[in-house]
Amino acid sequence: MIAASPLEQRYRDKTAVIGIVGMGYVGMPLALAAVESGLRVVGLDIDPHKVEQINGGKSYIRHIAAEDVDVAVRAGRLRASDRFESVRQVDAIIICVPTPLTRHREPDLTFVRQTAESIVPYLRAGQLVVLESTTWPGTTLEVVKPILERDGLKSGTDFYLAYSPEREDPGNGAFSTRKIPKVVGADDPVALALARALYGAIAPSTVTVSSTKTAEAVKLTENIFRAVNIALVNELKVVYDAMGIDVWEVIEAAKTKPFGFMPFYPGPGLGGHCIPIDPFYLTWKAREHEISTRFIELAGEVNTLMPHYVVDRLARELDRRMGRGLRGANILIIGVAYKKNIEDTRESPAFRLMELIERRGATTGFYDPYVAQIPRLREHPAFFGRQSISFDRAAIRRFDAALIATDHDGIDYAMLCAEAALVIDTRNACARAGIVAKNVVKA
Repeated sequence: MIAASPLEQRYRDKTAVIGIVGMGYVGMPLALAAVESGLRVVGLDIDPHKVEQINGGKSYIRHIAAEDVDVAVRAGRLRASDRFESVRQVDAIIICVPTPLTRHREPDLTFVRQTAESIVPYLRAGQLVVLESTTWPGTTLEVVKPILERDGLKSGTDFYLAYSPEREDPGNGAFSTRKIPKVVGADDPVALALARALYGAIAPSTVTVSSTKTAEAVKLTENIFRAVNIALVNELKVVYDAMGIDVWEVIEAAKTKPFGFMPFYPGPGLGGHCIPIDPFYLTWKAREHEISTRFIELAGEVNTLMPHYVVDRLARELDRRMGRGLRGANILIIGVAYKKNIEDTRESPAFRLMELIERRGATTGFYDPYVAQIPRLREHPAFFGRQSISFDRAAIRRFDAALIATDHDGIDYAMLCAEAALVIDTRNACARAGIVAKNVVKA
């Protein structure tokens, strides 16, 4: 058995080299956090553009400063590669690749499997491998481990295997990677000690759990908790609207209670790489045990129906206020990123809104200060290449209505409300900006 203590010590004294596979919204912040802590990092990605950008000291993620990347590269503590031979040179391999859903809402572990298979030829004795990608409980041992052991090396004897869920909140400066505790679970006690030492060198603290399966469940639980509570307030929004009650006013008052209440806010649907996807990973795995996740699935149904509710409200208001329907209308979507103040469009409900609006015979344009052009989207390929409009008074007046899907800070909501004939506000952005106008409808 390989002695673990020298490797553990290299993590603790910051002499280790860390390999991070997948330099996206999770991998890049983790890499910079590791560099900031004193470790050296090799960032692996199959996208040659990302590799070129990193090695050139540039950032392709808006909320990550290019200066931070440049400093790390110039100091010799960060380099990127698209060649998996680099795996031989590192002391730990952290996998941060996407885990999307298929069109049938089933887990798609293609990127995890491909990454593990790419690592196998270069895996050597004495390395720690950590999966961070969100997935169903059991993935690390049932999917990743057999692939890594395919060429004869054994987990717990030759290499060490752990799971630590990513906890990134892109654009949230209050909780950067270096400020968030890391949960770790492992395949054996030595692997657990190594994972604790590795993340203890990067994060403020580590929280150990009894197994990789438990650690995988922690991540799902965190995001299912959010999905279910967002579904609750989305349903309350619909109910209270029918009663003439402003759900945002209700939440603001309720959150003054110092115990027993946590504020969640409604919206036009779920977006991002976690909350719309993670609940279905547990739902899928639960079927293997002949258990139905009715509560989770109901929350998913409520959230999935929100874009329909918003578009129906838009159509009703066009009819009531202007005597026309959606057919032939021109609708401006404000914000296509999945959350405010970032450029990430993954799973954004804005595209579902655009799709539903256009199905009903209308045309759409969009404005987003963070998204100049719509990237390739798995679910909405037809929108690829569409460009954000110039945000000025004349441009706004060319539309029959504006729909606020993402409430970026810095948007001139006063000008929007002054020039648009109708504003459908799904984020309470106008009220938060102090705007009270008859042409603004919360939805």
